[in-house]
This record gives sequence, structure tokens and C-alpha cells, in this order.
Amino acid sequence: MLKGIKKVLIDIFNLFYKVIYGYARWVLAVVIVIICAQVFCRNILRTNIRWNQEVALLLTIWMAFLGIAIGAEKNLHIGVELFYDKFPVKIRNVMDVLNRIITLLVGAFFTVYGVRMVLSTMDSRLPVTKWPSSLMYIMIPVSGIAIIYFTVLDIMGLKEYKKTDDAGKFNREEEEKE
Repeated sequence: MLKGIKKVLIDIFNLFYKVIYGYARWVLAVVIVIICAQVFCRNILRTNIRWNQEVALLLTIWMAFLGIAIGAEKNLHIGVELFYDKFPVKIRNVMDVLNRIITLLVGAFFTVYGVRMVLSTMDSRLPVTKWPSSLMYIMIPVSGIAIIYFTVLDIMGLKEYKKTDDAGKFNREEEEKE
């Protein structure tokens, strides 16, 4: 029974992570295309794409917050490693728990205040595209939820069972087995 629950949680994680990671890559590609198109239009065609700066900024913000969630999953957030190895194992374990609690609090902060920010900006519009301003901030609560989810999996001890490696790609060994 417990193995079945673990498998379901791991499968959900892998799908969730794959979507977030793939979406972040897609957003980066779109930002690069928009910026290249703007440079081409400005230097070769001597014209401007009016919406490019606004859309590129929006997508860059989205990518940044998705990057924060991916970084939290990979434990790439800022940490003080200088003295960590010099402490006894018991103190390191306490520090690890404290690290997870702080990460959960950051995820909760992003979620709660991100939702507030999205709700408070729903009525305003971006100046050029006329899109709702809340689109600028929608990834804050999404990344908060992702941070909480990844941290809870880590607390539950499911981190070592995940199929992702440090580069964020799925392990070839696991794919070859299937």
C-alpha cells in the first residue's frame, strides 16, 4: 500500500517537474526569438515591434520564478556551506530540518502574497498589449506551490526516488528500463 502511494507521488512529481522544466525552456526560447526579432526589425527594417519589451519582460519574470522553483527542488538556493561540514551529524540534521522549514515558509509566502498580488492587479491592464496586469505576477503563486510540493516530497523522503538528475533531465537508465 505504502509503495503504491510512493509510486503515485513520484509519478506526479515527475510529470509536474517535466511540465515546469519544459515550460521554462519554452519560455526562454520565446524570449530569445522576441529579442532577436526586435534587433532585426530595429537594425535592418528600421521599425519597432511595440509589444516586444512588455512581452519579453513578462516571460522573463515567469521564467525567473519557475527557475526559483526548479532551484528549490535541486537545492540550488543560497546556503551557508562554509561551516556545515565541520558540524557533527546531529547538528547537520537539525540544520537540514531548519533549511526545509525555511524553504516551506518561502513557498507559503510566495503562494499567499502572490495570490494577493494577482487578485489586486486583475483590474489593471498592461499599457501596450492591454493584457491583465495579473499575468505579470501569476507565476509567483505557481512557483510557491511548486516549492511547497517539492519540499514536502523531500521531507517525506521521496527525493532519492525521483527520476531527475542534477541537470534536470530524466535519467537515461530509467528510460532504457521502460
